[in-house]
Amino acid sequence: MARPPAPVAVIDIGSNSGRVVVYAPEPGGALRILASSRASLRLVRQLDETSALSRESVERAMDALRDFRAIALGGGSRRLLAVATAAVRDAENGRQFIARVRRELGIRVQVLSGEEEARFGFLGAVRGLAVDDGYLFDLGGGSLQLSRFRSRRLGDNASFPLGALRLSDAFLASDPPTNKEMRRLRAHARSFFVASRFPRLFRGAGLIGTGGSLRNLAKVDQRLSGYPLRRLHGYVLTHERAEEVVALLASRKLKKRVQVPGLNDDRGDSIVGGGLVVLELMEWIGASEVIVSGQGVREGLAVGLRGARLPPGENMRRNAVECLARAFRGYDPRAAARRRDLAARLSQALDPRASAEVRECLLHGATLLDIGSSIDFFDRHEHVADIVLSTDLLGFSHRRVALLSALVRAAGDDGADLEAYAPLLGPRDEDAVERAATLLVLADDIEERCADRRAITLKARLRPREARLRVGGLGGWRPRRIGSRFARVFGRALRVVAA
Repeated sequence: MARPPAPVAVIDIGSNSGRVVVYAPEPGGALRILASSRASLRLVRQLDETSALSRESVERAMDALRDFRAIALGGGSRRLLAVATAAVRDAENGRQFIARVRRELGIRVQVLSGEEEARFGFLGAVRGLAVDDGYLFDLGGGSLQLSRFRSRRLGDNASFPLGALRLSDAFLASDPPTNKEMRRLRAHARSFFVASRFPRLFRGAGLIGTGGSLRNLAKVDQRLSGYPLRRLHGYVLTHERAEEVVALLASRKLKKRVQVPGLNDDRGDSIVGGGLVVLELMEWIGASEVIVSGQGVREGLAVGLRGARLPPGENMRRNAVECLARAFRGYDPRAAARRRDLAARLSQALDPRASAEVRECLLHGATLLDIGSSIDFFDRHEHVADIVLSTDLLGFSHRRVALLSALVRAAGDDGADLEAYAPLLGPRDEDAVERAATLLVLADDIEERCADRRAITLKARLRPREARLRVGGLGGWRPRRIGSRFARVFGRALRVVAA
């Protein structure tokens, strides 16, 4: 058996903040985080006035990098990748800083060009989202990277000096900022976008965004709206909601702003500037919403080591589910495959009008059902539902995450309420979820009554008042509660016989 790839540590020296993450690469392109830490660096501050990194910011960065190196080694990394972006790239003493890091800490730092930053950011941010065409932006403290992509391939890209901290320091002198200051900032950003001549979004294309400012806007919006998921990756932030969040933050003085739920303490002085850039970009390219990516340059560097390309959208979700399942000792690949096959055939025969989205989630639920048994067999459905909600599943929209979780939860709790999943799911989803959940229970009941290693065959015959299933390999059958549940949901009696 081949050994799994060794852990790799990535240090990202950003213009506003720095971060170290230790990743364990897994099959299917997934990255499992073993250790992580973040520090406020503020390298870009005063850079436009002096053209150099300040002594204070350099010392702050050196302290953080010593800590980052310790975390990388403690996390078991066999390889350390360190990169720096706009602030170090633009500073006249950037080379001296890099040389000092290597001399004192033994860390080789690569200063990424704007094009390299865009390429790694694209590989990390877009790979886990089911978007084929559109724009990607990465808003950091010192710069904004903007890229076009078609058929999940990177196209034109550009780097603009429109970082959140850089523009906040340059334009927003008042506390809170005045309307005039904010208009000047937006006009400044717009001038760069117009000069770039990037075309507007076309129908079917999407806007993906990453970076600390956007993620903080999204977190604030989630807290304000009582959103059912805490994950950021895949969150859809509309232009209307972004305007409301930016207006709320801009109306408060810094001391009050940092108390807004969802906002990181060290983002208070840059979040308004970053939010205004996001709004201006959305309006300029004609985007009514932005899909938030929780990943970016760091993940792009980690997966790029293995020569990874962006997987087709249809493969990502299956790989993500299998990767999650393998992380639990209760997972039985053979049983999961049999249950999944039964669920597919039952859905096709008994619920042929089910949407592709619901049918796919049914199969994922059949795959994951065993992992709940690793915690407790009798509450396995509830445990799987909770695990799904708290896991970053690549390729899953937030609606699909909610649908998968609700489906599995309903399988273990007949008549489970979908209200907790609003606004991702609503009353119109209740019937589809109940039907799929009933079929998941039925597939599980049949699979556990068939001897291991024996092939399972299934033939279904629908009659006006009865659904009759002939199952080859079935050792025995009693309808139990599934009989009455099936009759209520499908309007037919259920009869299962051994072939």
